[in-house]
Amino acid sequence: MKLYLNRPLAFFDLETTGVNVGADRIVEIAILKAMPDGSEVIKTLRINPEMPIPLQSSLIHGIYDKDIANEPTFKDVAQELSDFIGDADLAGYNSNRFDIPVLLEEFLRAGVDFDMSDRKFVDVQNIFHQMEQRTLRAAYKFYCDKDIVNAHSAEADITATYHVLLAQIERYKDTEFEDKQGNISKPVQNSVDALHTFTNMNKPVDFAGRMVFNEDNEEIFNFGKHKGKTVEQVFDTEPSYYAWMKQGDFPLYTKKKLGEIWDRWNKKKEKLKLEKQQQQGQQSQAPKQAQPHVANKPNPNQAKPAFKPQPKKEKPAVDVTNDMLEQLKMKFGK
Repeated sequence: MKLYLNRPLAFFDLETTGVNVGADRIVEIAILKAMPDGSEVIKTLRINPEMPIPLQSSLIHGIYDKDIANEPTFKDVAQELSDFIGDADLAGYNSNRFDIPVLLEEFLRAGVDFDMSDRKFVDVQNIFHQMEQRTLRAAYKFYCDKDIVNAHSAEADITATYHVLLAQIERYKDTEFEDKQGNISKPVQNSVDALHTFTNMNKPVDFAGRMVFNEDNEEIFNFGKHKGKTVEQVFDTEPSYYAWMKQGDFPLYTKKKLGEIWDRWNKKKEKLKLEKQQQQGQQSQAPKQAQPHVANKPNPNQAKPAFKPQPKKEKPAVDVTNDMLEQLKMKFGK
């Protein structure tokens, strides 16, 4: 089937360092430019984001720091990309919420005026979500081929949910699924453990997604300037972040889980402090070994002490006699 186009339509997709539109950067961009005559032109570039790529992101798109170390920065290729897209309209999958905003951020950083005033945007994901609605009513119709009676009453909705799960287990029990890392499995099984694993892909700590578990089962922040860092690591370097979150506009359950991690971290600190004090106490109480006595021997290289004059000893007093007086008279003529 051929698209009816008045001007080119540029389908594009980005691989990035993360999902923060304002902070994360592009590491790869691919553009398929569909032309009005039915021809297609493709351009793919890898880009040095000028920042480390988090391991979690690399595991998804397969691009690591070493792969882009010698690639151009976005600023180096910004004008080239702008010229290639030209006056084309834009299309992508979830592009309105992510790819387009990220691309515009990069153009602004590079100082390239990428005019958006007269472009059309086609987000394929929005077509999918609106035509294949993700409501309970739609799921009940799709899986059970029934309509919910008294929809939006709690009992009717929960009964429909139960029957939808039974139908899903039956439909997908032998269906293979490939995750983002390329692992293939049959995850929809008649097992609560298996269903729990499959339906909690992000492994949330607080269910609001502000904190999630990493591959080592450590709590990490999933937002903001400390995204990707373990919570305890942030407490070590910036303990005031805890107070900021506790006072901020976060869900109560998020604050509850944060408080639990804070208490655990403080207990670890106290334990380490106590162990250190005990070690220091043992060292100070240990008996000192007697040192063998060594006679002082003159050291030929040792400087000699400066000479100090000794005071003269006074002679004892002598009684004056007549002979002594006569001798003095004769000497001085008196």
